[in-house]
Amino acid sequence: MSFPLLTVTAVVPAAGAILTAAVPAARRTAAKWLALLFSLATLALAVLVAVRFEPGGDRYQLTESRAWIADFGVRYELGVDGIGVALIALTALLIPFVIGAGWHDADPLETHSSRWRPTQGFFALILLVEAMVIISFEATDVFLFYIFFEAMLIPMYFLIGGFGDRAHSGTDENAAAQRSYAAVKFLLYNLVGGLIMLAAVIGLYVVAGNFSLQEIAEARAAGTLDMATNTERLLFLGFFFAFAVKAPLWPLHTWLPNAMGEATAPVAVLITAVVDKVGTFAMLRFCLGLFPEASKWATPVILVLALISIVYGALLAVGQRDIKRLVAYASISHFGFIILGIFAMTSQGQSGATLYMVNHGISTAALMLVAGFLISRRGSRLIADYGGVQKVAPVLAGTFLIGGLATLSLPGLAPFVSEFLVLVGTFARYPVVGIIATIGIVLAALYTLVLYQRTMTGPVKEEVRTMPDLRLREVLVVAPLIALLIGLGVYPKVITDIVNPAVEHTLSDVQQTDPKPEVAVEAKNGEGAK
Repeated sequence: MSFPLLTVTAVVPAAGAILTAAVPAARRTAAKWLALLFSLATLALAVLVAVRFEPGGDRYQLTESRAWIADFGVRYELGVDGIGVALIALTALLIPFVIGAGWHDADPLETHSSRWRPTQGFFALILLVEAMVIISFEATDVFLFYIFFEAMLIPMYFLIGGFGDRAHSGTDENAAAQRSYAAVKFLLYNLVGGLIMLAAVIGLYVVAGNFSLQEIAEARAAGTLDMATNTERLLFLGFFFAFAVKAPLWPLHTWLPNAMGEATAPVAVLITAVVDKVGTFAMLRFCLGLFPEASKWATPVILVLALISIVYGALLAVGQRDIKRLVAYASISHFGFIILGIFAMTSQGQSGATLYMVNHGISTAALMLVAGFLISRRGSRLIADYGGVQKVAPVLAGTFLIGGLATLSLPGLAPFVSEFLVLVGTFARYPVVGIIATIGIVLAALYTLVLYQRTMTGPVKEEVRTMPDLRLREVLVVAPLIALLIGLGVYPKVITDIVNPAVEHTLSDVQQTDPKPEVAVEAKNGEGAK
């Protein structure tokens, strides 16, 4: 039997979580370094997965398959396509930066406290989330995927509710109440979506007789899968609802601003840059792969919802007074672009959507982490409490600007390429939808530049006059993300070469081809007439 690389990639952070949690209470620094070490080991394994993956090879590679619950057709099946490889790499890449940025976020406020282990618990939960997200990207058995899709909610609940943002304008009791509300809302929304999906998973087993993606695809290709049209559509809706909550897609998005606003900045990055990507990834792998006819049937409605997410999220971001909630609403708008690209059903759209998942993760991490450093210095999330920061902390202001420019998809930075591909792919099949979606670009420039102007420029406010610039640890966290934004903006081919074959397979599942350009067709007809 070959080396189980995919299993090991998920097991290493899980083992790191257990060992980190077991570190004695007084050894908080040791727990931090241990968590960082395991996150770097996971990153090395993710790089090995990417190196061993052959873009022109089989659809699912590095596969593992073992009997698990044989009586119910459940198997422990893992495999990665190009999309999974890209998102595993993104997850493994971001976690060390999340840990580095949150180095002091869970330290007890009482310096004499040695009986409790909040620090150990904080970093252990982060590693546990990483393990569950990675195996979600690897699972090719629907039931196996569902288990970890739901299980990751538990550590996220404790990260949001138990380790909230300390920069809160209210009393300690009010802050705790708001953290609890945000955590419960996050859990309830996602649990409801998960329960509906569970009913659809059971229905899929009744129809298909197993949970294996590959076996179901083979049965469909051979014409032996008897799935009525209405049944397929109902099952699709059950899956899509859960993924739309996780994504988050309007109108199922309302948990995200609360969760990101009340969580620490590193946990906010974990939510929107890592965990939420499982929802959009699952739309590609499971919705389109398992229910191709239903996916095409639902496309018009989903495109409308994606457009609403784009414009609505951007409009609310423009009106925000809270820095972290602004980034949250901006993310809702960006997820609208991702879902738009997925359901445009074109190669450019889906390649752009996958690339957008990666680039959005990096750009949001850069912006949110720098925002977290800013907020920790001033002790406030309100935009109005800042002004003139660039005069006293130029490095902080400069990195904040680059993260903001990436958020508005400035040409030369990574998100521009992905957003451009999404819009081109959408316009090719749905020109009106593509035109309306460009409103989101204009609004993104508005909320990003206004945010920078109000916080970084103008007269120096008295409260920020003594604000220190980024420290070495913080520079080491942010600088690689900035470098990646520039590098992938100049040379995105390193990712598109990996994901494009997977996109072709997905389009083949739904029996779609790229529409031919009308101009080229007319030109060809004109030459024939001559």
